[in-house]
Amino acid sequence: MISWTRKSVETGEVTDALGPEPIGYIAYHADGRMMATVFRRDRLSASVSGWSEEEKSQLFDDMLAYVASYSLEGDRVVHHVDGSWNPNWHGDLSRPFVLEGDRLVISGAPGVDPRTGDEVVYRMEFTKVLAD
Repeated sequence: MISWTRKSVETGEVTDALGPEPIGYIAYHADGRMMATVFRRDRLSASVSGWSEEEKSQLFDDMLAYVASYSLEGDRVVHHVDGSWNPNWHGDLSRPFVLEGDRLVISGAPGVDPRTGDEVVYRMEFTKVLAD
């Protein structure tokens, strides 16, 4: 993942969805399955003694993860979500995308920010990782 931004529908303000330089991958497999994981780069450090309820909530808010089958419909990819860190995402997520060389941009994806409840439009950009 290169970037993940959110644009507020109400104000038009664009901010980083999970801070600058998130750690994330999206993988599309030939068998029609996919997975996505994204983490805030500056997440809480490891804890030997566990985390408080507030820290656990922060860890939840600082990530995204789901698994799905997928299909293509013109310039949209539809993720048929089987399981997700956010139960509101179960079912179909239809996302417009552009694939240019090694770069994938998924943008124009409307949603509700689970941290704030604001209506937003997300833009995610990925670069292909080449196998060694």
